Amino acid sequence: MFVTMNRFTIHPEHWEDFENRFRQRAGLVERAPGFIRNAVLRPAENSSEQHIVMTLWESREAFVAWTKSEAFRKAHEKAGQTPKEWFAGPAKLEMFESVTDTGD
Repeated sequence: MFVTMNRFTIHPEHWEDFENRFRQRAGLVERAPGFIRNAVLRPAENSSEQHIVMTLWESREAFVAWTKSEAFRKAHEKAGQTPKEWFAGPAKLEMFESVTDTGD
């Protein structure tokens, strides 16, 4: 399994706006070959200042194919329209290969 975690530092007054952006997304990633699951994680009190958008994929190749697709471009069009004042810093993408998984 391949996991991506995109970390976003969002000003607290825009948390709901940021989360609603994902609730109202186009849902195109669900149709991508190799896609498993997507989760948007809100910081728990005092644990972090970052939201994490996590996606799980069958393989790195499936994720890379998604990022090169027309559906990816369409799914991320709205991201470019997100007001800059929502963000307290730049986003950071992290990628991981699963070593163990209790879901297996």
